[in-house]
Amino acid sequence: MRAAIITEPGVTPVVMEFPSPQAVPGAQLIDVRTTGLGGWDVLGAYRLGVQFPCVIRGEGVGFLADGRRVYFGERSVAPYGSWAEQTIVPEAEVWEVPDDIDDNTAIAMGIAGTGALIPLEGANIQPHETVLILGATGTLGQLALQFARYLGAAKVVAAGRNRETLERLKRRGMADEIVVLGGADDTAAHKAVAGEGYDVILDGVCGQPLLDSLPAARAGSRILTIGTSAGRQIHLDMAHLLFKSLSTVGTGQRPAATRHQDWLRLLQISRDISIELEYSQFDFADAAAAWQAQCDGVNKKIVATLR
Repeated sequence: MRAAIITEPGVTPVVMEFPSPQAVPGAQLIDVRTTGLGGWDVLGAYRLGVQFPCVIRGEGVGFLADGRRVYFGERSVAPYGSWAEQTIVPEAEVWEVPDDIDDNTAIAMGIAGTGALIPLEGANIQPHETVLILGATGTLGQLALQFARYLGAAKVVAAGRNRETLERLKRRGMADEIVVLGGADDTAAHKAVAGEGYDVILDGVCGQPLLDSLPAARAGSRILTIGTSAGRQIHLDMAHLLFKSLSTVGTGQRPAATRHQDWLRLLQISRDISIELEYSQFDFADAAAAWQAQCDGVNKKIVATLR
């Protein structure tokens, strides 16, 4: 079968022939139709001692032998993944897609959707509160802006480095205010739009952007860190956390049944509020270009069609 293969850590994937997966007890063979690519796929997934060569992991949508259309996350049986004509996935991780949900939405509401919604729900946003989304221009960030509004935030602020994308998000009503990071004084820029202070910060980047936002958070605020693209280590002045809480939130370690129910809820939310998200569509043969686009920080959800 054709597959996008990584031969060793740090190299660009190449589309080539690869042995087809064989059926094993407790797993489902899937004919892949649509595959996605996310930040974890290119930044972290191949530093964990996986066997090489291997298929790009990713999440996707495909068909079972009985014709059912299903979604699967980044848990294909090694060395398989979503960027291949076929993959094999543990049965608990294979979820049937409702007829009214398109492939792209099913994928977007998986890892990115869960990563945005679950921490925000845990923050218990109140109707008068202001929510900051750090890293708002990426897929997860754009979803988080919309979920924060859905959960009742009075004011939603989008922060990121790409001014053009941020301004577009504001024009589309996804953010009330924007903060363009990387200026002379990012803390001052936050304070200029935070009013009495941020009540909730969903931090998708960590590093200096997180530190610069903390002085603009008010007493009682909840800071939720879910990503580290701007740095994993921070030199924190604890005074900036006085009467505030800082949590590191992970969502992928929860049981499959719980994640499945969250995904179904996300599909319903996507129906209720007509989730907006831009996609960058690639041909399957252009896996290397898709990989590079993700490495470059494209502000659209990357998807590819196999058939």
